[in-house]
Amino acid sequence: MENGRDNSNNESNIVLTSRVRLARNLRCVPFPDSLDNEKARDIVKKIDDEFYNLYDEKEFKTIYLWNRDKISNYEFIEKHLISPKLISNSEKSAFIINSDESTCIMINEEDHLRIQCLKEGLDLEGAFRKADEIDNKLEEKLDFAFDEKLGYLTACPTNIGTGLRASVMIHLPALVMEKEIEKVLTAISHLGMTIRGIYGEGSKSHGNLFQISNQITLGVSEHDIITNIIAVINEIINQEYLAREGIIEKYKYELEDKIYRSIGILKSAVILGFSECLSLLSYLRLGYEMGIIDNIDKNIINDLLILSQPSMIQKNQEKILNKKDLNMKRAELIKNILKNNI
Repeated sequence: MENGRDNSNNESNIVLTSRVRLARNLRCVPFPDSLDNEKARDIVKKIDDEFYNLYDEKEFKTIYLWNRDKISNYEFIEKHLISPKLISNSEKSAFIINSDESTCIMINEEDHLRIQCLKEGLDLEGAFRKADEIDNKLEEKLDFAFDEKLGYLTACPTNIGTGLRASVMIHLPALVMEKEIEKVLTAISHLGMTIRGIYGEGSKSHGNLFQISNQITLGVSEHDIITNIIAVINEIINQEYLAREGIIEKYKYELEDKIYRSIGILKSAVILGFSECLSLLSYLRLGYEMGIIDNIDKNIINDLLILSQPSMIQKNQEKILNKKDLNMKRAELIKNILKNNI
């Protein structure tokens, strides 16, 4: 591949984050959707008490969703820390989170507990080690629903067994441009994997960002799940790099034009919709990853992906905005950040 930096097959350029989630339930207690608010909050207290017998309150804090407004709760969805389902149970749900937001334990989502750990880049083993450690400690204090033949019992049958869902957030602009992405999606579905949008199940892809995760949790070990998905991700990374080589060989000037036009729009737009913004940021990121531009820090691009989302903008403005005002504030925010950073 031409253009210098990051030519090596470095997966950290393409994989943004890795996440492992373990679903657990308390034995002989109805699943959260069958609990009234009072009983569900008793479950929150029970898990809270046991957790802080194990972990320091200076490192973790519990956020009770029934004490917060809607925008503040959605901020955590946009940061990919909690799920929309947890918000839908906001009168009876909570989550425990550590100071650097790499560990989050959702309480009364679809299951009583969803222990999830995040790592930057492709590091599913590291994310699993951390989640497994918390799971083992909690299981010494809490009686989890477990069947000798089936494994851990969960609200959704697709999670029974290990209860483990491993996923990566991956940036695949070249496969999308080359119209190869559908072939990739079809191939991985045959390998027991699934692909989702940036907010998980039921959400759409924006900015050429995809979440790829395992579908099968029953009849396989945790180690096999992690190993299989890493192998699939590495193959997708190879396909993305091959597509990038093809694009730069066939359309070098057109690609550079798209990247520099995207920078121009991001630095000058007055109104900027969310979907358009992510598409432009995708070109900006691709330009960085391919070494076409080198005068911006990748962390700035990652920050823009988070800060440009609707609830983050409204939280910073401390009010609910209509669509036009939201798009204007987004354009203003992006311009101000890029003014001093590219």
